[in-house]
Amino acid sequence: MKDFRESMLTLITDASTNLPPDVRRAVATAQQRETPDTRASLALDTIGINIDMACDNTGAICQDTGMLSFYIHTPRGTDQLAMREQILDAIAEATKRGILRPNSVDSLTGKNSGNNLGPGTPVIHWEQWDRPDEIEVKLLLKGGGCENKNIQYSLPAQLDHVGKAGRNLDGVRKCLLHAVWQAQGHGCSIGALGVCIGGDRTSSNDFAKQQLFRKLDDTNPVPALDELERYIMDRANRLKIGTMGFGGESTLIGCKIGVLNRLPASFFVSVAYDCWAFRRQGVVVDASTGSITQWLYKDAVAASHMADHDQIALTGKERRLQTPISDEAARSLSVGDVVLLSGTMYTGRDALHAHLIDHDSPVDLKGQVIYHCGPVILKDGDGWIMKAAGPTTSSREEPYQADIIKKFGIRAVVGKGGMGARTLAALKEHGAVYLNAIGGAAQFYARCVEKIEGVHFPEFGVPEAMWELKIKDFPAIVTMDAHGNSLHADVEKASADILATFADGSR
Repeated sequence: MKDFRESMLTLITDASTNLPPDVRRAVATAQQRETPDTRASLALDTIGINIDMACDNTGAICQDTGMLSFYIHTPRGTDQLAMREQILDAIAEATKRGILRPNSVDSLTGKNSGNNLGPGTPVIHWEQWDRPDEIEVKLLLKGGGCENKNIQYSLPAQLDHVGKAGRNLDGVRKCLLHAVWQAQGHGCSIGALGVCIGGDRTSSNDFAKQQLFRKLDDTNPVPALDELERYIMDRANRLKIGTMGFGGESTLIGCKIGVLNRLPASFFVSVAYDCWAFRRQGVVVDASTGSITQWLYKDAVAASHMADHDQIALTGKERRLQTPISDEAARSLSVGDVVLLSGTMYTGRDALHAHLIDHDSPVDLKGQVIYHCGPVILKDGDGWIMKAAGPTTSSREEPYQADIIKKFGIRAVVGKGGMGARTLAALKEHGAVYLNAIGGAAQFYARCVEKIEGVHFPEFGVPEAMWELKIKDFPAIVTMDAHGNSLHADVEKASADILATFADGSR
């Protein structure tokens, strides 16, 4: 199959950069539902602009290009070993071009392979079928932020705010509402659920993920499951968790439920949570040449733009901040303020935070900004090119953040999803703020980076290194301030109160 490697490179590129039409329609519906001039509407507008930018520039929609999961059907007698080698070669090339971020990390040493290849990566599922002339390849790119919000329930169970979930569809209903609530904004809502009822622990999780290959606007052929999908969509959006967990009218863009037989002693409900950057694509290729003959998630006409503009609308009320930020400036900010950051900003994720707890910083961080971001960056001669730069989930840094704010005098932390009580207390004590950027908006934020001025700890790998960025008018929303206020805590509590009203299923 002389064309198979190129077909796989084309598939990977399209999946990473071009959101499918059904997902675009679902996001557009959420935009129309949202109340204008709110935090959620600003987030959805940013998302729409980012979708357009990624497609127009062939850039990664989200900087976390995720775990590559392939589901492949082949005719009898197909050389799967040869196909695998060509898939691996296409992945390495896509990583080299910056279409994929290097995401394969040795679990013992922490070393990044640099090419997305290694034990267990990528994930490839093979199955034979009886079509002798066709090969079907489906690809799901699911990032770590939403992968971390996957959840599996073993029924019966006692769940917060909804009570006992039994071994029946009502128990499943409670699990799915709880799954949406526990994700909050950490999985980059507006999100989608892939669900499996039954199976064993392993097959249930995998089959839940496979449900994400259904189109968001299809109909479940099982009437009881179709009714449950519609119910969950309605009630999830009534929770008012909203885009990015900011509060709002749209929380979920899809719920797809499948069912497997189970053991008498086991009743699992598995939920694969996916974010708005719902990156899945599929192709049918000619079994003799490897060339693409059909796309599985494309309409007959090209997808239209999500926005008629390429900048978010400014109101004149935005707060402009220049780094380093003073104590007075940080304490003058309140939850809900939109800020435009300019100056120097430093990226820092899991490896850097763990390192800084016991070591000095290579730069003076007093008054500075730490950005929870694992960017996509390519080497260009003596410099670098920023390819994608959206925020990562901040909650992973909760064990470190308060100590690092105190130790280095940091004035602002930028990320997504918010942080916990210990960080909130540190913000108040030391005069700092948490700024929520829009998760997944990797192209939008890359445009705010004027220059990459340097890198520290390159041995941590591209996503985990400490990149020194010169930024201009980087927009974010204050969601935790120096006065002890947290929008995230408020939305979590308010949505829990609403969730409790759905416990008996009558509402």
